[in-house]
Amino acid sequence: MKALISIMVGASLLFSASAFAAGEEDLAKAKNCMTCHKIDGKLIGPSYKDVAAKYAGQKDAVASLSEKVMKGGSGVWGNVPMTPNNVTPEEAKQLVTWVLTLK
Repeated sequence: MKALISIMVGASLLFSASAFAAGEEDLAKAKNCMTCHKIDGKLIGPSYKDVAAKYAGQKDAVASLSEKVMKGGSGVWGNVPMTPNNVTPEEAKQLVTWVLTLK
């Protein structure tokens, strides 16, 4: 019985993580982030996997990148500036947190 419960809990966690990722990707598409970024591979801006690698382990990454998502920025990834995005602070944090989990 304990083994069955463990399997069920593990499966539900696995499906929850997949749903979380799918929801974040849908939000990125809805907010037009995917116009300039791809998960894996450069488009106009860097890939999300490159962003995750660059900011891995940085304590202030979520806060600083959330600000860039909302206000825009330039100079970190080349000459093409990132335009400000119409997202709430919560949406920006949600998107950045998701991006930083990508490997």
